[in-house]
Amino acid sequence: MKHRATYRILTALACAGLLGLVAAPLGNRPVASARVASAPSLARQLAAMPPAPHVKNADKIAKKYSGQSITFQGDSTVGAGHLFDAKLALEFTKETGIKVSVIQQPTQSDAAYQKLARTFSAHSSSIDVAMLDVVWPGAFAPYLLNLKRLVADQIPNWSKGAVFSDTVGGKLVAAPYFGDAGMLFYRKDLVKKYGFSGPPKTWTQLTSMAKKIQAGEQKKNKNFYGFVFQGSAYEGLTCDALEWLASSGGGTFFSGKKSSVNNPKAVAMLKLAQSWVGTIAPQGVTTYTEEPARLAFDAGNAAFMRNWPYAVSLSQDPKSSKIVGKFDIAPLPHGPGGKSSATLGGWQLGVSKYSKSPGAAVAFLKYMTGAGVSKYRALNGSYVPLVNSVRKDPAVVKKLPYLKVITKESIVTRPSKFLGANYNRGSTYIYQDINAILRGQDPSSVLAQLSEQLDRIVAH
Repeated sequence: MKHRATYRILTALACAGLLGLVAAPLGNRPVASARVASAPSLARQLAAMPPAPHVKNADKIAKKYSGQSITFQGDSTVGAGHLFDAKLALEFTKETGIKVSVIQQPTQSDAAYQKLARTFSAHSSSIDVAMLDVVWPGAFAPYLLNLKRLVADQIPNWSKGAVFSDTVGGKLVAAPYFGDAGMLFYRKDLVKKYGFSGPPKTWTQLTSMAKKIQAGEQKKNKNFYGFVFQGSAYEGLTCDALEWLASSGGGTFFSGKKSSVNNPKAVAMLKLAQSWVGTIAPQGVTTYTEEPARLAFDAGNAAFMRNWPYAVSLSQDPKSSKIVGKFDIAPLPHGPGGKSSATLGGWQLGVSKYSKSPGAAVAFLKYMTGAGVSKYRALNGSYVPLVNSVRKDPAVVKKLPYLKVITKESIVTRPSKFLGANYNRGSTYIYQDINAILRGQDPSSVLAQLSEQLDRIVAH
């Protein structure tokens, strides 16, 4: 029997609604202006989404936990992640009688990390299930339930790499939710229009192609630029910088337990990236996160964009995108003698040790990380599935051809294993210093400083 229970979506009620992102002009860069949607508006958006997958063994779960309440800190307003979380939580509540309150995590990854750090260190039960960046399990492991026995039936079907990342000290402290990897989005119509045979293979080619396309397109659109990316001082820039350096022979921040960031190839690559600002990229790119970059691209104001897979479905949406059918995906470029490198991203779900309803929380986690939800999110939101059977599903393979772009050989990982619980601090040094370079500071002196900062963290 399906149980119907009263359910709450706190983002629509306590948080006064969902933030809608609307393009607004400010000089030559798009910015996100907030529009608060009412609870009925959110309800309409959820009703318009495809039906959510059913909950496996819903009756058994309901028999044990119906009437209990849990809080899920899920995705932010970046992309449509929060809508998917809300839609799936509603289905879970309807079928099991477990009341799920969905709250958004802060948009900035750093702020989301700090919020969870405060909640967990206070031993608070205010969050039962939390969405975690792939680099966070090591820092939050002491505060999370060991899931190894509780989700044993699902482990064999999850990506081995994801399970490895979620295992700390022999304990499975999180479960794979969805994956991420950096990709190059490009306007295939403009590449053809300006006489190029395909997307750029190297960063130098991207620079020259972007200049030519920009020069032509700005004759009729002064807001058009060749390349947009995540240049703001936040975690996204750590990811972008890792791709730049790794793909050009500049390393991955560490070699062994010593920082390796201060080297000639890293300096050369960052000088090139610095040269993009104000030329093929808008001056304001040093404040861009994922959404400003996507909004510019979808508005038809950029030839190339570095972003994550979530942007694919949004760029294909005729209601909000002007480039439907005009863009494609390719591996990120590389430097001389290097190879394309894509930062490993992705999100996991963990259950707090301080949850007052751990059984209900684990049941919700199993639903959200199962094959049904994984396929639903892949087909309807272009999220990278971490369930092996879903990655091989013919419908998913057809819907997400970009999965071929993300290969094991191209993946690079952020230095969480070297920085451990101090990862957030180390990443802050990285993105602040790289942002300073983009803003005009000398790469050689800044990288010397960054190397010392990272070595001090590891030494202590």
